[in-house]
Amino acid sequence: MKLDSLTAAALALVLAALTVPARAQLRLPSLPSLPRPNLPELSAPLRRDVPALGELTQLRQRRIGELLRQRSDVVEADPAGEPVRRGELVLTAPSEALLAAARADGFGFARERVLEALELRIVTLRAPPGWDTRRALQRLREIDPQAAVDYNHLYLESGDTAAPRAAPSGGPNPPVAAPNGTKVGLIDGGVDSAHAVFRGTAIQRWGCAGQPVPSAHGTAVASLLVGRAEPFHGAAPAATLYAADVYCGDGAGASVDNVASALAWLLGEQVAVVNISLVGPANRTLEHVVRRASARGLLLVAAVGNDGPAAPPLYPAAYPEVVGVTGVDARSQVLPEAGRGPHVAFAAPGSDMAAAGFAGAAYTRARGTSFAAPLVAGLLAASLHEPDAAKAALAVAALARSAIDLGAVGRDAVYGHGLVGRTLRTEPSRVAADR
Repeated sequence: MKLDSLTAAALALVLAALTVPARAQLRLPSLPSLPRPNLPELSAPLRRDVPALGELTQLRQRRIGELLRQRSDVVEADPAGEPVRRGELVLTAPSEALLAAARADGFGFARERVLEALELRIVTLRAPPGWDTRRALQRLREIDPQAAVDYNHLYLESGDTAAPRAAPSGGPNPPVAAPNGTKVGLIDGGVDSAHAVFRGTAIQRWGCAGQPVPSAHGTAVASLLVGRAEPFHGAAPAATLYAADVYCGDGAGASVDNVASALAWLLGEQVAVVNISLVGPANRTLEHVVRRASARGLLLVAAVGNDGPAAPPLYPAAYPEVVGVTGVDARSQVLPEAGRGPHVAFAAPGSDMAAAGFAGAAYTRARGTSFAAPLVAGLLAASLHEPDAAKAALAVAALARSAIDLGAVGRDAVYGHGLVGRTLRTEPSRVAADR
């Protein structure tokens, strides 16, 4: 562990955080370099069946390609190759003058979302007939260069699950502790609440017109947040899960306006910490929403992505208000496909680990930064019961003090402040026995 006491600089930072108004914007603390401990030996064996780096880092690009082929009716690529809703532009807090000028140019109205918890209005317009989306975006920015106008980008999962494994034989699951007032949020695909790891877990849902649409990724990530079934357990098994499904079974569903609406719902429900294991490009609407949610005390934890160490940063993890999380293997080595940069705040287990399975599978083998992020979110949620920017900053600083310093001394671009949640890894071999 790192030293139990902060240096004078760190103490000053924490004391300053106490004076920040509750609705102030959260910025992650920059702690001083502390001496490195000796990392204990870990018992889990190193996996030998890890795919080549190129295969791992190209996973998101392959998914984008599949999405463009399978949903070409509603999905296209922006100039950088990122997937967007075809012909749609998102306007954040647009002026009436901009909307009137857009209507005069032939733009159509797609939908409007009033995000009460964020005191924000988002309008999605359709490009005029015969216009491509890029031309439509340029025109709106010409009308009002100061407006927050962008593509309606789509955000994809930041990890993968492998062949399912059955649950071990044995007796019934142990009783789960009653909800303790802790709330933790999830923006992802749907969660299979009938899975044994969620027995006794309170789950509140948003999206899909109230109908559950379970997914493999959402179920696995949720299990690492709040699941529990001996010997498996997540980071916050006694918390109530607030699960926002932004996909509803549609790969083109996790659009910026959908993610923004989910964040507003979670803030309105007074959820303090939200995990989002989705990644994509920078987007003006997403940036605006993240900044405003942070200013209201919401602590967002996000996966840094698996595009490789030399890849550009992915969002929302790369926004300064967000706690970016990378993944490590059973020997506490960073995943070779994990993103790197100054936005990395923590490392947590992200491979050689079990998570809840899907479609009849009790467990699956999970790999990717997707599955590291919920461990960090659950740890932070333990001390936060309502949105509060000052308390969120203190919680992040406290977690940083408990981290095992890896890589370069102090915070670095590979491991951030260091490794947390090491004991939360459930080795796949422990849940591999057939019933």
